[in-house]
Amino acid sequence: MDIRKYLDSTYLKTAEQAGLSEEENRKIVEKTIQEAIDEGFYLVMIRPEYVKLARKMIDEAGADVKVGTVIGFPEGTAHWLAKLEEAKKAIADGADELDFVVNYEAFKNGNTDLVKKEIFEGTLLGLKNGKVVKWIIEAAALSDDQIAELTQLIRNTVLQTIGLGAADKVFVKSSTGFYQTPDGSPNGATPHNIKIMLENADPLPVKAAGGIRSYEDAVKMIEMGVKRIGTSSAKKIAEGGKADGGY
Repeated sequence: MDIRKYLDSTYLKTAEQAGLSEEENRKIVEKTIQEAIDEGFYLVMIRPEYVKLARKMIDEAGADVKVGTVIGFPEGTAHWLAKLEEAKKAIADGADELDFVVNYEAFKNGNTDLVKKEIFEGTLLGLKNGKVVKWIIEAAALSDDQIAELTQLIRNTVLQTIGLGAADKVFVKSSTGFYQTPDGSPNGATPHNIKIMLENADPLPVKAAGGIRSYEDAVKMIEMGVKRIGTSSAKKIAEGGKADGGY
């Protein structure tokens, strides 16, 4: 199976997180974008400050690679109005897809009205501008019941306020790849978590991100029913190898 069209090739580290200078980090971003072009991956996922760069490189290459970026990343606790402003800038800069981190802490604290509001407003903004929207739930920070409930909340909010016609353009996504579990347990797209999401998201598609380390992992996720896979090791995985870290 050629999995390239399922892959969102991802690099989301800041220079500080990577232990690099801004220039060195930018070089990695450029390499990630160029690799997505050369390999024909579905999308390259980069931080908002690099959206213009990605748009320029892809357009100049005449490539069919989408540009994705993250909103409210990685904590998800920013006010929904701030998330909207960040999303508007990303749209203006040329992003095709917006991966919002849902305010899962508000959800865990029972503030579902706030969560519904940001899901509605963020989704509406993206769809009005012809963009695909994804909602990252940070599965490792949630119990099984909470994964199911938050996935249902996203699905129901989209279907009730925007409608079934938009369902295929709004994903539920497993992880940021940056969350640290207190006990060191897997913090990304485990088959267990993805199964719960798939059971509760339909008809919304699911994106598996974080912790997919091999071609076999990716194929398993695809066979389970996920429509997209986020990984910082897209080339290695597509070629049948194993990732040596990252997310």
